[in-house]
Amino acid sequence: MDRYLRQRERLLTSSRPLPDFEAVGSNGPWLHCADGRRIFDGSSGLLCVNVGQRSPAVLSRIERQFSRYSFGGAAVVQPHIQLELMDRLCQAVGRPEDSVALTTCGTLGVEVAVGLARNIARARDGKRRGDILTSSLSYHGNSMFTLGVAGNQIRNPRPEDRYGLGPAFPAPYPPTHGHAHEGHGCNASCAGEVARAIDSRGAENVAAVLIEPINGTTGGAFVPPDGYLRRVSEICRERNILVIHDEVLTGLWRTGTPLASHHWDGCEPDLVILSKGLGAGYVGVGAVLVSPEIAPLLRHQDADPLPAMGTMATHPLMAAACLGVLDELESVDFGAFAARGERLGTSLRSLADWAPVRDVRGVGHLYGVEVAAGLLWPLMQECERRGIFFYPFTGAGDPRSEGLVVAPPLNSNDEDIAFLTGALTDAVAALS
Repeated sequence: MDRYLRQRERLLTSSRPLPDFEAVGSNGPWLHCADGRRIFDGSSGLLCVNVGQRSPAVLSRIERQFSRYSFGGAAVVQPHIQLELMDRLCQAVGRPEDSVALTTCGTLGVEVAVGLARNIARARDGKRRGDILTSSLSYHGNSMFTLGVAGNQIRNPRPEDRYGLGPAFPAPYPPTHGHAHEGHGCNASCAGEVARAIDSRGAENVAAVLIEPINGTTGGAFVPPDGYLRRVSEICRERNILVIHDEVLTGLWRTGTPLASHHWDGCEPDLVILSKGLGAGYVGVGAVLVSPEIAPLLRHQDADPLPAMGTMATHPLMAAACLGVLDELESVDFGAFAARGERLGTSLRSLADWAPVRDVRGVGHLYGVEVAAGLLWPLMQECERRGIFFYPFTGAGDPRSEGLVVAPPLNSNDEDIAFLTGALTDAVAALS
């Protein structure tokens, strides 16, 4: 163990104030530990293991492609498997005619989406600048640009490292926008902040508004007020501004619909970024979907070159794994899935009656359970004693909120969800 700890210190990766699990096996949403325990994955790993582990469908797809060839640049080898993935993905999310850029992760997906949006805005509208506006509670990845432009500044705490970038408007949630509607919460009129941000820059200087349709892990699964996203879309259309939805975390049924934006009418984005739910923890992947109304502009004679998408961006084994994930998703009984999501939400909201819990929010298979200051890690420890782990969130308001994200794999069964809610309820009770 001493050798392991010395090695662990040399590995420059995230850590937490609780012991690591020594996993020796897995099955769906469960990890099997060396000491004989089973641990339920209550947050789908890092919000990505959406169809569980050891999927036969994913393995079959990878093996089939591996027997053919394992690498072939799409500009050299005919990209048949990538084309299959493009068509299957677009059908799955109800955007069958979209064009698709494949890349290697969510962060690079955001970077590519920004590059595509700037190209489109310049070819369509003759814009010279390509500003990208985000909200004060947003998180869009770990590159220098995405850390600088987004609102989650815990991961990039030094202002001098942001290159003058930063969020442009408050998110429509009371912790960051309470001054606008004190005592009344937020509503669709909060979208007026987006209009003011665009107009202060000048619409001729703004390429796109980049927004999470449902908040992810920065604030902990905040859901926007009804009508907010539709009003944002209207404001942007009026000013020839593109709308990019970052669905890296929420896409492919995480919130109960193929895309989180499907919960509301009239807010269809121009570009959509997918990642976590598509790779499902098996491969790193990002996909940017571009609507058919604007995609032809990327081939316009006045357009800039397409942004670089990475050496591994159209890797055939990556595409094969993603097709296996889509196979798994297509086998889900979504009627039963929706019912499980309702039961999950009802059980979790009952936790708000306990003193340690400040709020419960979310939809589908994505919830944030906010707890009183200082109780996050004690609650996590109590959960792990009961055989379940979750992903923590921090980041909204002053002082910053904290809590855990409840996001079980989408193919968890009724018994799995009952175990999750029972273990979490017992853990909360132990802190009361």
